[in-house]
Amino acid sequence: MVGPSSVEDFIAHWRETGGSALANTQSFINGLCALIGVPAPHGSRTDDTFNDYVFERRVFQDNGDSTTSFGRIDAYRKGSFILEAKQGSEADKAAADGGISDVDFFGQTAAARMKRGTARRGTPGWAKAMVQAKGQAERYAKALPIDHGWPPFLLVADIGYCIEVYADFTGTGKAYAQFPDRASFRIMRDDLRDKDVRDRLAAIWTNPKSLDPAAIAAKATRDIAHLLAKLARRLEGRGHGAEQVSAFLMRLLFTMFAEDTRLIPAGSFSVLLVRTRPAPETLHHQLSALWEAMDGGGFAPALGATLRRFNGYLFKDRSAIPLQADELDVLIEAAKADWTQVEPAIFGTLLERALDTKERAKLGAHYTPRAYVERLVMPTVIEPLRADWAGVRGAATQLLEAGKTEEARKTVEAFHAQLAGTKVLDPACGTGNFLYVAMARMKELEGEVIELLTELGDTQYVAELSGHTITPENFLGIEINPRAAAIAQLVLWIGYLQWHFRVAGKDRMPAEPILKDIRTIENRDALIAWDDKVLERDEHGTPVSRWDGDTMKLHPVTGKPVPDEAARVEVFRYINPKAAKWPKADFIIGNPPFIGGKDIRDRLGSGYFDALFRTTDVPESADFVMHWWDMAAWAVRRGARAFGFITTNSLPQTFSRRVVAKQLEAKNPVHLAFAIPNHPWVDASDGAAVRIAMTIARAGPGDGVLLTVADERQAPEVVTFAEPMIGRINSDLRVGADVASAIALKANDRLCSPGVKLHGDGFIVTPEVAASLRDLAPAHIRSGAPGEQQVIFPYRNGRDLTSRPRGVMIIDLYGLSEAEVRAQHPAVYQHLLSRVKPQRDGQAAKSKTADAQQYARDWWLFGKPRPELRKALAGVSRYIATIETAKHRLFQFLPVETVPDNMLVCAALDDAFFLGVMSSRYHMLWAVTAGGRMGMGDDPRYNKTRCFDPFPFPADVPEPLKERIRAEAEALDAVRKRVLAAHDDLTLTGLYNVLELLRAGTALSPKDRDVHDRGLVTIIRQHHDVIDALIAEAYGWGADHAAGTLTDAEILTRLVALNAARAAEEARGVIRWLRPEYQAPNEAPRTSGNLDLGEAPALPASATIIPWPKTLPEQVSAVAGLLQGAAAPLHPRDVARAFKAKHAGTMLPVLDALAAIGQARKLADGRYAA
Repeated sequence: MVGPSSVEDFIAHWRETGGSALANTQSFINGLCALIGVPAPHGSRTDDTFNDYVFERRVFQDNGDSTTSFGRIDAYRKGSFILEAKQGSEADKAAADGGISDVDFFGQTAAARMKRGTARRGTPGWAKAMVQAKGQAERYAKALPIDHGWPPFLLVADIGYCIEVYADFTGTGKAYAQFPDRASFRIMRDDLRDKDVRDRLAAIWTNPKSLDPAAIAAKATRDIAHLLAKLARRLEGRGHGAEQVSAFLMRLLFTMFAEDTRLIPAGSFSVLLVRTRPAPETLHHQLSALWEAMDGGGFAPALGATLRRFNGYLFKDRSAIPLQADELDVLIEAAKADWTQVEPAIFGTLLERALDTKERAKLGAHYTPRAYVERLVMPTVIEPLRADWAGVRGAATQLLEAGKTEEARKTVEAFHAQLAGTKVLDPACGTGNFLYVAMARMKELEGEVIELLTELGDTQYVAELSGHTITPENFLGIEINPRAAAIAQLVLWIGYLQWHFRVAGKDRMPAEPILKDIRTIENRDALIAWDDKVLERDEHGTPVSRWDGDTMKLHPVTGKPVPDEAARVEVFRYINPKAAKWPKADFIIGNPPFIGGKDIRDRLGSGYFDALFRTTDVPESADFVMHWWDMAAWAVRRGARAFGFITTNSLPQTFSRRVVAKQLEAKNPVHLAFAIPNHPWVDASDGAAVRIAMTIARAGPGDGVLLTVADERQAPEVVTFAEPMIGRINSDLRVGADVASAIALKANDRLCSPGVKLHGDGFIVTPEVAASLRDLAPAHIRSGAPGEQQVIFPYRNGRDLTSRPRGVMIIDLYGLSEAEVRAQHPAVYQHLLSRVKPQRDGQAAKSKTADAQQYARDWWLFGKPRPELRKALAGVSRYIATIETAKHRLFQFLPVETVPDNMLVCAALDDAFFLGVMSSRYHMLWAVTAGGRMGMGDDPRYNKTRCFDPFPFPADVPEPLKERIRAEAEALDAVRKRVLAAHDDLTLTGLYNVLELLRAGTALSPKDRDVHDRGLVTIIRQHHDVIDALIAEAYGWGADHAAGTLTDAEILTRLVALNAARAAEEARGVIRWLRPEYQAPNEAPRTSGNLDLGEAPALPASATIIPWPKTLPEQVSAVAGLLQGAAAPLHPRDVARAFKAKHAGTMLPVLDALAAIGQARKLADGRYAA
């Protein structure tokens, strides 16, 4: 344990030594480590593998042109911190004394780094030096080895004087902010007397994650929400309405928050509650009087104190519910919590669950973690603002170098004014967690801006901040749920006041009124507006109702959730619907509702559905969220800076993708600046695990950053991403060949279709029941032609193919009228009359959609009988089938008498050549890329429209090669079927699980080895390998395949080009039909000839000349952006050429300013790199 004398000795020693600009960095850190009780760093070793806690840690940066630069971190601990000293290091001193330049990352010599340390404390030069040191620490963090990750802390030290602490717990390295807040992020030498400060430093060294405020606040927030839920349950049980209870509790919880933040006298409210415990029946009178005093300001007899004026909306209603003794006990317990620790990012969700009687059971469920919310908010809102801030810091540095301190102040002031005027909109804001996180991060940034202004001596501007600062007025929301909207507004005010005290200090109270009467959260529909909303009535004048689209119950037989038809809402008709207008904002963020396109009508009602689609051109089959996506894209095209949304991970699917493609391909388009196509998520409504996509769009054409999840085993705490891909992000959320741009080929037309969709499980019968209902053995699936006698057939769905066939049969009456069925197949008719017709009639009564009504009229027929598939199958003896959504993409032949389920995608091709092509690596890769993935299993989806119709099959393949492909495909199909027939416990999924292990080189477990041996998995693999080689040869790519140069990206590029060439060919009338005898029976055979893809002459790249921005911060940002996008380092003259009428001399000060703050690196040869 460190005694007082040790602390005083340390402070006294560094009060003298710390005055030296060349104070010994290592000596200071060693002494500090002894003081806080942690081991001191080791010396740096030659092998960097061992340099996890050292002085002088080397880091290297690839310059993009086969050269590297290196730098040295003054002190480093893996997983904890980077420390950068303003003075430079011992190595810098030795190099400077020896006359050695020792140019670092940033183009600075050792002498320049030492000179930085001479800046006098309390001057603008000192502020500039600390800004530079922080920027360089951020750059070093970026240069660390990937497996080290981003350190949670950056420490910027003026040795012997102070340590500035910055933290980023997101693991992205994009938001190192003052920690724990602006008031105490700078640890002065004398602050080390405080044991809490020493303990905080020790935790930075040894257990940095323990300091994550979100983790600390999460438990406190959940505990508080449980207490509020308990109280709400009691009050509602006594007959008080849910809305009355929720408004009352929100006033109570804000009062407890006000007490703990000393907005009202500390402890006063808790004392009132305890004092009233013997006579709880008097409390509601005292609460009403207290809230009246808080609303207008003045003396509050209940607290015996004069209160500040809160005003605002919260206390306009001062009514209080009388509490019983046990209810008051719960309130007293809640008041004991530290309300300053409430985490607004999750509090809104938990409060909504606590106050909503239907949601209360979900209070213990998972909530959307703040880290997930930040993953969208950071690149959408904060990174653009921080890029602006980097430009301002660079400009200020350049101005200070030139001695223009006042101009530097004005530059920073102008940025702060811009920041304080920035608006963020969430048009589906729920309880406000996205808006709060945006506000918290913007307040962090504001704290840095204010700190720099303070260091620059801009005291008057800082003193007058209350009139121009970030407040809840900057954060706009639209929310259709009135309770959620009210909670969102409260969450913003609580979050704002928390940040006020963090930025301004605990003793500096906000200006009155503390709560402005401003409603930035609008309670309305975000998509449509209307002149009137009319209640629908039946012919008797009774209001029409429908299922509420949300409430579920457990099915008494299956135990699965099904709609609770007792939960009803009234049906409305919308008069003169029009697109809703959103308030103007700079950034748009959010997590709109997850409703699939096919469910919109049932969930929201036909009246809303019809009104919505009178106002938009979004496809009806697109997911509901895409309506928000489309409106946000229009907002960006009209002036907003960016939008970012959480959507379902089905966004790359056909109908949703069309919305994206329309906006990417418009005349004044948006581009996807950031995307994660497939990410785990926690649904805020019920805590369910789901899969989502994140997309961020900005105006104009451009490249983006695409992230893919590499490891989510520790989610939500840790989600690891693969190396980012940079390039144009296509509408299918991929970088590279734009598979989504491929168009359907006539050659593939009318051959592929999903199987039948039953809409009634009464069609399925066991073989025993089938035997009692039919006389003839099936020979061919029904085509609808007259005279077909068979009506019962084998039936297969996805599980039958991947697992074990159930052996069930299906009644198929396609082509027959009800009268014909009753006359020709009376037993079958009676069977369906009792088992299918009641289901269809019940659904028609619940849903007035055209489909539901048709299904009820034609109750003896499948809902989707697929006539186009039946017609195609009429001329083949077998067909190729694959499961729509499955872990492994497998194709196999099914006999033509087998009726396929809707979840099978079928190709009416019986030539094994096509089975070989579709089973090859080339079609598999195309299918996975074009079809996307679905569900929590993240399984590939085979979409007929995207995977089959545009796929360019090999053409003009020599017959001998075709025969070899046929032989291998037949052998593959046969060996799999033979193995499964011989072993009841083996499945296709199991076989291919082991095959994937073999391909990955993973050692097989005894269980896997057994599957391998009995399943002949190596033989199956051999067939696939041979098929891949043969199909490569069929495309003319055999040599590249043999050489191993056909990467996935190269294959997709070639296939997309081949699709384009085929489409052009078809436009000229040359169509390479797959089944010409069926698709074009009257067309003369095409003369065989190879398609000449040729080599189009390369178009000269047109150099884009960028206008030179008017302001210095914009100039710095523009040059930084140019360096970021450059493939290799640039000379100042190269930078100058990119801007209109500029020369290298203009660029040098800007480039040097960027290097000074760590936003650029100056190489030894005079070039600059990002």
